[in-house]
Amino acid sequence: MKFGSIGKVSLLAMAVALAACDSDDDNSVPEGTEMEVRLMESTDIHMYLMNYNYFTGKDDNNIGLVKVASLIADARNESENTVLVDNGDLIQGSPMGDYMNRKGLQDGEIHPVYKAMNLMSYDVGNIGNHEFNYGLEFLQESIDDAGFPYISANVFRDDGDNNPDNDQPVFEPYHIVDKQFKDKSGVVRKLKVGFIGFVPPQIMQWDKSNLDGKVIAKDIVEMAERYVPEMKRKGADLIVAIPHSGLMIGERQQLEENATYHLASVAGIDAIMFGHAHQNFPGGASYDGYEGQGVDNVNGTINGVPAVMPGFWGNHLGIIDLDLSFTDGSWAVKGSSVELRQSADVNPEQAIVDAVSEEHEATSAWVSEPFAKISAEVNSYFALVQDDPSIQIVSDAQIDYGVSIVQGTELEGLPVLSAAAPFRAGRQGADDYTFVPAGDVAYRNVADLYIYPNTVKVLMLSGAEVKEWLEMSAGQFNQIDPQATTPQALINTAFPSYNFDVIDGVTYQIDVSQPAKYNTDGTIANQGASRIVNLNYAGQPVVADQQFLVVTNNYRASGGGRFPNVDSSRIVVDSPDENRQVLANYIAKQAEQNPDTGFDPSSDNNWGFLPINDSVKVLFTSSNSEQAQAFAVSLPKVLLTDVVEGGFRTYEIDFK
Repeated sequence: MKFGSIGKVSLLAMAVALAACDSDDDNSVPEGTEMEVRLMESTDIHMYLMNYNYFTGKDDNNIGLVKVASLIADARNESENTVLVDNGDLIQGSPMGDYMNRKGLQDGEIHPVYKAMNLMSYDVGNIGNHEFNYGLEFLQESIDDAGFPYISANVFRDDGDNNPDNDQPVFEPYHIVDKQFKDKSGVVRKLKVGFIGFVPPQIMQWDKSNLDGKVIAKDIVEMAERYVPEMKRKGADLIVAIPHSGLMIGERQQLEENATYHLASVAGIDAIMFGHAHQNFPGGASYDGYEGQGVDNVNGTINGVPAVMPGFWGNHLGIIDLDLSFTDGSWAVKGSSVELRQSADVNPEQAIVDAVSEEHEATSAWVSEPFAKISAEVNSYFALVQDDPSIQIVSDAQIDYGVSIVQGTELEGLPVLSAAAPFRAGRQGADDYTFVPAGDVAYRNVADLYIYPNTVKVLMLSGAEVKEWLEMSAGQFNQIDPQATTPQALINTAFPSYNFDVIDGVTYQIDVSQPAKYNTDGTIANQGASRIVNLNYAGQPVVADQQFLVVTNNYRASGGGRFPNVDSSRIVVDSPDENRQVLANYIAKQAEQNPDTGFDPSSDNNWGFLPINDSVKVLFTSSNSEQAQAFAVSLPKVLLTDVVEGGFRTYEIDFK
């Protein structure tokens, strides 16, 4: 059966088909009746609707909603009783998301993602944190044309009265839909399926400029404990939680970002379809260490509740098959199986390709228009092990902007620094690296250099606080034993690369023979540790009480990453300008000053590792592309090895 025809099945046609079957018209269900229900989930699509990478200008058959659509069609053909949900982070991420935001939506114009999804017969959609990146007005205009309801149980209107009892939800907190499913004997039964959704409360930090004074966010688990019993009272036979929230084990804290583990202990939840972390569950290596703590990373359960998280960008479809039994007057889950299906294994669904082709072509044209020149290539292949051109060009732009924006204010004359991280450093796979060749620069390249629609913020920090920022960032590296004779891995893979901030405007070295001071969540790991050495500004040691302005983005400035002393209380310039546009403007300005060759984006080598000794052997992985290997040959501290796995090559770094 073709997918396009599924999306066009009318309710009337479905009713006629079901009328041909036996039915429990009196809604009486015999004790012991059994039924199978299939739940399907897409999540973190991030506007990758096509199997296409706008950064490279090439097809990518590992991603795309058009591929997920084919998986859904196949999964529906295998089961008569299906439910389909999307878990958010949908309208932002790829250049098509930016294109649609910049172009704007007119009244009656349907956002391309809903042109596609309305053909796919979704039952419900959940709001993700990136839905707020373009503001509430654009979000509302986008989802207005969704052919399915949207839910979020922990986002409320900010009424300013500090009385939580009268807070009104922005979205429908939950949705209960009447489904007609066949039991195992072929009789049609009525099943009320309830969906409840959640978003990280950190949206109030990450999108403060868009949300402050308009909405508030509450604790995920508390809202589940409030609403799930209400859903039960309203007759929900089956409750599916859809948290846009990752999986982390630990003592429960208020307003947790990754709350799925504790959510699974809320009574009444029958299945969890989660997202946000861009990981696979079950089977993801990140969760191997959770065995024995209530997490079954093989069979897909969390505290006994079947659960699935299907990656990102449409690379997987998540499926939970539930075995239900009518016992003691109600439906209960008696068994489950959980599965992830790779989209690489199927062809794109043509009906979805056709639905978004106009916007896809317009986006491709938009990102390809040259507006400047650079005289040397920019890449991020080795951004985690040395000062890097992809970070340098962002930092140069941010410092230029910071100096300009404080002119004529009481802040003028203070030293201006920049904090920037490698957004594309292999986190999403072996092709996830920035590469911009020398020559013409188009918006495609700017979006490659800075993939998020962040806004610029300027913080005021002391010299001691700048050092602590760098200590937190240095958690990117494992501790290296100078006396070891066996190879050692340099990169701490549990530390997100987007939290590896390089601070430009100062010079420093990192001593990886010392332990990291901070854990990945910002808590103290080793109180007396100090990896940052020789921290200087203008050739002189940084003094603890020296004042600095640090240009960064709204995510970091609002507490994203939990860096010590870094939060919105330190903001002294709350700019609405996008970091990406600041970067584009800077590139254009520099190119105008060098019209023939363009400007040189090479790194200034302001940081490096403190030497250890001649014999230590330290390894890391990066791209195996020809460009990466060629660039490595030009670097005195990076050596190629012959080890290649999964598209990555292993490299050695010289610590002499």
